[in-house]
Order: sequence, then C-alpha cells, then structure tokens
Amino acid sequence: MTDASVREFKMPDVGEGLTEAEILKWYVQPGDTVTDGQVVCEVETAKAAVELPIPYDGVVSELRFPEGTTVDVGTAIIAVRVAGGAPAPVPAQVEAAAPAAPEAPAAAATASAPASASASAEEAKPAARQPVLVGYGVSTSATKRRPRKGPEVTVSAPAQPELNGHAPAADSPRPLAKPPVRKLAKDLGVDLTAVTPSGPDGIITREDVHAAATPAAVTAPAPVAAAPAAPAPAASYDGVRETRIPVKGVRKATAAAMVGSAFTAPHVTEFVTVDVTRTMKLVEELKQDKEMQGRRVNPLLLIAKALLVAIKRNPDINASWDEANQEIVVKHYVNLGIAAATPRGLIVPNIKDAQDKTLPQLADSLGELVATAREGKTSPSAMQGGTVTITNVGVFGVDTGTPILNPGESAILAIGAIKLQPWVHKGKVKPRQVTTLALSFDHRLVDGELGSKVLADVAAILEQPKRLITWA
Repeated sequence: MTDASVREFKMPDVGEGLTEAEILKWYVQPGDTVTDGQVVCEVETAKAAVELPIPYDGVVSELRFPEGTTVDVGTAIIAVRVAGGAPAPVPAQVEAAAPAAPEAPAAAATASAPASASASAEEAKPAARQPVLVGYGVSTSATKRRPRKGPEVTVSAPAQPELNGHAPAADSPRPLAKPPVRKLAKDLGVDLTAVTPSGPDGIITREDVHAAATPAAVTAPAPVAAAPAAPAPAASYDGVRETRIPVKGVRKATAAAMVGSAFTAPHVTEFVTVDVTRTMKLVEELKQDKEMQGRRVNPLLLIAKALLVAIKRNPDINASWDEANQEIVVKHYVNLGIAAATPRGLIVPNIKDAQDKTLPQLADSLGELVATAREGKTSPSAMQGGTVTITNVGVFGVDTGTPILNPGESAILAIGAIKLQPWVHKGKVKPRQVTTLALSFDHRLVDGELGSKVLADVAAILEQPKRLITWA
C-alpha cells in the first residue's frame, strides 16, 4: 500500500529532449527538513550543470541514487515526507548501514522530523509559489547554491557523527536545526546536542552555533584534526601506466557533436594575418570612455562587433543546412556563440540577437556570458540556437587553429594570440600588434568567395576600426 504522505521527486528534463542526467552533488540527507523551492541537488546534463529545487515542504525520507549516478529522466531520485505526515521510516539502506544494537537514536530522530518540518514550513514557506521551469527559472526562496565540498557524501543516513570528540547520547532526541545550520555546526566542530536552542519551537539557530563555538575556541585546546596537514606529495606516476577517465555529461555531448560535425559538414578553413595595432589602441581608449565604465572592454569585444558587421555585409554566411528538406536556411538574426573552456569541458553559450546590440550592450552581454560560464551556471537555453561562433585560442598563446563547426552552424571564427611583431607599415618595418584569424565554414552552403569576403571584412575592420562606423 502506497504511503500518501510521501512524495517522490522525479528527474526532470532540464533541457530540450534530454533523456538522462548525472547526479553531481546532494545538498540534503535523509532526515533533513526541506522547503518548497529549496535546492536539493546539482545534476549535469549533456549541456550544463543545473541545480534542482524541490517543490515540497517536508522531511527527506530517502535518496534513491548516490552521487555520480546517471539517472533517466522521469525516474524518482528523492522521496520527501510532506509536512503533517507520519514519522518517516528508516530506509532499508540506512538499517543495513547502522549498528544493530542502538535503536533509540534512529527512533528519536524520526519522531522529531515532523515537528522540524512543520516549524520550517511556517518560517520559510513563500507567500505564493510561482511556477518555475527547472534549469531556466529563478527561485523565490532565499536558498543559495552551497559550495561544493571535496569529500563525497553518502546516500544512506549515517549513524550520529562524533563532534567535539564524543558521540551524542543514545537516548537524546535529534536536535532541531535546518540543513545550513547543521552544516555550520559540522564545519565549526560543534555538537548540536549540547547547544541551547533560542529559535521558535526549540530550533537551533546560526547564532546559537556561533555562541557555542566561541568559548570552545578560547578555552579548549585545538583538536588534532584542526592541525595543518602536511603538504601533499607531488603527483607520481611510478608504477601507474594508465589512467581512465569516464567521458560523460558535457564532455560526452561535445565529443559526439564534434564527430558528427567533422564527418557531416565539409569543412574549409581560411587564414589571414592582420595588423591590429589600431584596434588595440581603440580598446585602451574605450576603457577610459565614460560610456564604457564598469564594462568588460577587450579585443574580443571589437572582434565580435567586426564579425557582426561582416555578417551584415554578407548575410548568406549566417545560415544552416536542412538535410531533410535539402534547403539552405538563411537566418535574419545572429545568435553569436562564444566558446568557453570550463572545468566540465567546452561549452558554447550564445548572445541572442547580437546584431541589434550597441557596443555597450554587447560588452554587457559578453561580460555576463563569461561570468556565468566561469561559475558553472550556464543554462541549457543559453547554449541553444547559435548561428555563428567565435573561439579565442589566443588566450592560450596559440597563433591560430582550424576550428570545427558547432553543429547546425555555417561558420566559426578562431582568434589567435595578439603579439608584437615586425611589420611593414607605411613602407618601413616597425613593431606592430599582429594576429592571425582563421575562419572555418560549411562548404555545402558557403563557397570560397563568400567565406573569403567575410574573413577579409573582419580583417579590414580590425586594421582600420573606423570601418565599424562607415560600414555599420
């Protein structure tokens, strides 16, 4: 018979048509109180890492999968006993992991769970819940992304941990505290069973934990665990011939997309070396301009603007190939992709309708795109619908490369390192700022003439940036 008070939260489709996602991190454990909109875990799809909020108030009764597991969309990943239900039963895996003798702590913990859920619901429940599409919308709750920790957290609820060198008494009830407060107590080494609660209904607050930690820090000797660890020895490969790294998530999707693109679209790559000294001077001048104060101003900004102008002059470059209908689809908008290297692999978020943005607006969009990618918070929607891409390999000191097209796009521009080189300028050899650009394009819909015109226009603008005005 199904317990009506237990609600199951299923793995949602956090993108468009995704079939699975990997659980990267659990932020809650069985017995923790959760509220509507609270982030309970982080998952990685083939496109991005996404935080999942729970749509219930209650107490976590079971985590169905451990971290690192790939779960199909639609599969229940967590069970929550909603507020007002009966005490949550101890999951089978908890009973198997817990010692057989002391049963009192588990009974006390489960008995106190509904009261914790009720108090948490009254205190943190939002006035009116707004529908949120997971991975796209914003939460109305005050929850924040928790910092990722190195050690893995077990899925089963462990036995009561030892804090401050001793374990809680077997007959003491489980102290009432919210998950962030429990984490704070764990980080400070405070035993919650010894803390005097000051919150409503006997809930322990952050102030209570800090108050309990302060005297201990003054009078008690430093625990052995707090002593600075010896420096880790340098990585050694002695005796290790190979290391195998599972390919999944973003890296797996990127690999599949690149193979599909490389063996589907006939690539052609053209190169041009250009004097960008005037562009570099303009970058420095724009940094001092009051209209650009507080904005991200760098060569990439002007190169992106130059590419948008070149596309305006040669609109047929901004297209895609429809294999099913055997048609070329010319786009009258530019979703400008910017390739970004992240710890999870290469991602290509894009700036929607970049052709309509002024230089300050384009700078704002680039700054937001870069910041979001570095934080690992790029949404799946931000990586869909791109039409043309820029990849800046110059930041790694590379002169140039032959970039592979993003699937569904017709062109990608690679930017090489900008270096001071001897260059013939006005009949004399002088040191000038020089870079090499590479443009790869799909030869099914872009012939050599069109590709050459686009690359030549970008180079001409970077050599004489006043063309941003005369050609725009």
